[in-house]
Amino acid sequence: MKKLLLWLLLFFATFAVKAQDTLTVLQYNLLNYGNFTSYCTQTNNDYLNKDKYIHTIVNYVKPDIFTVNEISVDTSIQVHLLHAALNIDGVNCFSKAGFIRKNTYSDLGNMLYYNHDKLGLAGHTIAQNYIRDVDVYKLYYRSSDLQQGDTVFIYCVVAHLKSSSGGTNQTKRADMANNTMRYIASHDPDNNYLLMGDFNLYTSSEPAYQDFTGTDYPKVRFNDPIDKPGNWHNNADFSLYQTQSTHSSSNGCAVSGGMDDRFDFILISNDIKYDTKKVKYVQGSFHAVGQDGKHFNQSINSSPANTSVPSNVLNALYNNSDHLPVTLKVAVNQPTGIPQIHSDIYQLSFTNPVNNVLNFKVNSTGTTSLKVEVFSLVGKKVMQQKYAVSKGHSRQTMNVGSLPNGLYILRFTESNGHSFSRKLLKY
Repeated sequence: MKKLLLWLLLFFATFAVKAQDTLTVLQYNLLNYGNFTSYCTQTNNDYLNKDKYIHTIVNYVKPDIFTVNEISVDTSIQVHLLHAALNIDGVNCFSKAGFIRKNTYSDLGNMLYYNHDKLGLAGHTIAQNYIRDVDVYKLYYRSSDLQQGDTVFIYCVVAHLKSSSGGTNQTKRADMANNTMRYIASHDPDNNYLLMGDFNLYTSSEPAYQDFTGTDYPKVRFNDPIDKPGNWHNNADFSLYQTQSTHSSSNGCAVSGGMDDRFDFILISNDIKYDTKKVKYVQGSFHAVGQDGKHFNQSINSSPANTSVPSNVLNALYNNSDHLPVTLKVAVNQPTGIPQIHSDIYQLSFTNPVNNVLNFKVNSTGTTSLKVEVFSLVGKKVMQQKYAVSKGHSRQTMNVGSLPNGLYILRFTESNGHSFSRKLLKY
């Protein structure tokens, strides 16, 4: 019996071999997408025209996580972007996070869109609302084995710090950064974090940058992937990393002056830098899309020719925003192969192996029903039971004492028809 159990455990373990997947992250200031102001008008910044540019850029980068600044706080505009720029031309893998607004003065919102084939949204909150909201989105990876402890979480903290130079604005940026870091430090700090957005920083010596990357909050210390401190403003030494402005002359909406500022960032937490929570930054993957380092104080499409991206992408970058998007990749060390698309359940765990009683916990985003079927390895159904699952956490049991010892397949089917399978060892 001991030899049989050992063989079954080894056989079961072969199903749990880890595989590495790669997620692409894209952060972009969309320049008043869906907002019409005295300077960004329907004539020079119509979001209906911007849709095709965003689609071109997203189709080129193919992000799994797409975070944005300067999108309208009107949720219908945010939904419009999803369907007019992301889920088109045969693509249907993007979902949108919900929208929370605590700062009612700013019309410039943040948003997260994500590849629901690979990721699900586990939570969303606001870290601080001084000047503008800083959003915290909690994503989980859709592992082929979503048992407790067998999937990973990635927090995306999206910030748009106070703009403009001068000591007063530096202080306001620092206050926003400090508020954000205090929030993270008191809410699950020991996890995978990406901190991204338009930070409007001019130098690495600014207090806000030091708050993010310094030692005051060691559990959530962030790292700059390029590790290039200095005075980024109007400094040709940093021309490869500058992200504003794509325009040398203004169209009335876009800032002029050419590429001379590094405002856009994706910072990584220590857990991602050192791969302590199964998510690791892919070395050398961070860059500003469309930045070739040869257009300091010039438009990105001026002479000499910018060949860092295809010409249609370069045209889209120039016309859509005065910022360049920034991107990086992270490797996820998790089993893959069974995506849970449109699932109401974002975490399910159960005891394994089991003796007589199968105990399982469900964390659901809504009310659903769950049918649990047990199959032998030759495909014969040997047991079935149905459960009503409420929103939130619940615990369920299933008596499997009558089953012979061995390896089985569990199939879970939700009320929406979505199903997924797990292995079960009965001893």
